[in-house]
Amino acid sequence: MLLEGKVCFITGASKGIGRATALVFAKHGALLAINGRNEEQLVSLAEEIEKVSNKRPLILNYDVTNIDEMKKAFQLIHREYKRLDVLVNNAGMLYDSLLGLIQPSRLEQMMAVNLNAVIFHMQYAARLMLRQKRGSIINVSSIFGRFGETGQVAYSASKAAVIGATQSAAKELASSNIRVNVVAPGFIETDMTAQIPLEKFKERLASIKMGRIGQPEEVANTILFLASDLSSYITGQVIGVDGGMVI
Repeated sequence: MLLEGKVCFITGASKGIGRATALVFAKHGALLAINGRNEEQLVSLAEEIEKVSNKRPLILNYDVTNIDEMKKAFQLIHREYKRLDVLVNNAGMLYDSLLGLIQPSRLEQMMAVNLNAVIFHMQYAARLMLRQKRGSIINVSSIFGRFGETGQVAYSASKAAVIGATQSAAKELASSNIRVNVVAPGFIETDMTAQIPLEKFKERLASIKMGRIGQPEEVANTILFLASDLSSYITGQVIGVDGGMVI
């Protein structure tokens, strides 16, 4: 098992890629802390994790933009496990809006969730990881953060910023053997993609060289690789999980 005994904290774990990552991590022996805003979904996930691994995860039910609650979450992780080996910054949000129609309040909210929360979670995680001179941080960006998309100026900007923050953090933390990498998913089957109009869905699907939509577990397996010692000499990298959308 690739994560046996490792303490792993996943934000946005209640559904989609975060949920899939939590279950994959559990199967590989991780000790989990799971975050989300929907307590009912977190409890349901915790029960699934316990069935898979016989280990009850730590449930951290808070909004990732709430700094005070974030601090408490890291204090609880330290109290419960005395260490942190892996952070997965997965929590995110998306608003569609063409340039010229972007609302300031929605831009601020998206930046707060997609970027600010990532930076502050990295900051608190690094403080714990520095004690053991070891760790892995994986930030979830997007294919739009690398290549942009019509109607996604604000979202693409927030996800591109995650890549810049990751690469800077990787340089800062490498000497302490703390690795920081980005996963950039493409078109993945989640609640978010289920809401896309049929014509847009078909257009996106047609752009994928592998000819199919990706599954959350396929992103989770990439995150697993970056969390594990299999990637012990990889830091500051952006790994696309997109089925060839950008070939």
